[in-house]
Amino acid sequence: MMLKPAYKLTFGSASDGGVLGAVSNLSPVPIGGSGKVIDTTAEPQASIITDLMVSVDMDTPADGFTFTMGQVGTFRPETGGIVIIELGYDGDDELTQVMTGTIRAIESGLTTIRVVGHAAAEQMLYGCIDETFENKTSGEIVTRLADEGGVPVAEAEDGITFPAYVVDGQRSLYRHALDLAGLCGFDLYLNSDGELVFKQYAGGANQHVLAYGQHIIELNVWRTSPRFGTVEMWGESPGGSQSEEDWAWLTKDFSALKGVAGENPPTRLIEKSVLRSRSAAHTASQALHTRMGREAIRGEVRLYGAPQIKLGDAIHIQDVPEAALNKVYQVRSVTHRISKLRGFTTTVGFRSQE
Repeated sequence: MMLKPAYKLTFGSASDGGVLGAVSNLSPVPIGGSGKVIDTTAEPQASIITDLMVSVDMDTPADGFTFTMGQVGTFRPETGGIVIIELGYDGDDELTQVMTGTIRAIESGLTTIRVVGHAAAEQMLYGCIDETFENKTSGEIVTRLADEGGVPVAEAEDGITFPAYVVDGQRSLYRHALDLAGLCGFDLYLNSDGELVFKQYAGGANQHVLAYGQHIIELNVWRTSPRFGTVEMWGESPGGSQSEEDWAWLTKDFSALKGVAGENPPTRLIEKSVLRSRSAAHTASQALHTRMGREAIRGEVRLYGAPQIKLGDAIHIQDVPEAALNKVYQVRSVTHRISKLRGFTTTVGFRSQE
């Protein structure tokens, strides 16, 4: 049976504080402000979108969406408006939400309107603060940064505890949060509700089986050798030699603050002044070593539209002729696209989880 792609776009104005109640078909209906829903499952004739793309990526600061709609009817999106995007197929009990974002640019032509938007992480890209944190976990610091950027937090695990950590205005809120994620070996991303997630990858919230001959349209895998076999992470004086709080002391021996991961050449040496204990240095060195190992195997798989695959999940590739590729991988990016010419496809970027 041929599946028919479906989508639902729920629009609301920023002044209303979010997306408003559902209204149907093609005429905007006020609900305590202004609201609009384009739902092809409720009304197939509502399909005025000719091309829709949603892209989320752990290695890109701001997730985004783009859609092109015909110049028909009276509804026109507005910059600053909020959009909830749900995707799926006709006949689904309910569609799957894949993004909550804000419209940032609109390009109008004689026959079409092109709309571009970003997820809430964009707000953290432009925000900056100057603040010193004392005896705070990485999770507590990231929660404060997200709060300053106006981004709700879904989950923030503790990670490393810092006797002192300085957030300076020379870098964005997002850049500081990303640095903390790197030191702890955590992932940093926004979920489909626009909420920030800061946590260690532990096999994936959900595991999706992608079988050759059933789901997979195209598969590409890149395998490289790790650039370094050992990571040495050095903290700042003195940490363990006096106490974690007494960083004004000087020392000739920094070995108590060294963290080492791996045992093969070559060795990468990194100094991080915020690491004031052996345990913190060890965590950071292990995080970087693990990351380099996982990035040695990366790939991309294109399949029939699968809105259920999200950041934080894992995919299990099966039945591929090259047996070495039949493994479980971590999802790093997801791009959904619905086009009247090409149908509904999903492209998943992944890396090794070993």
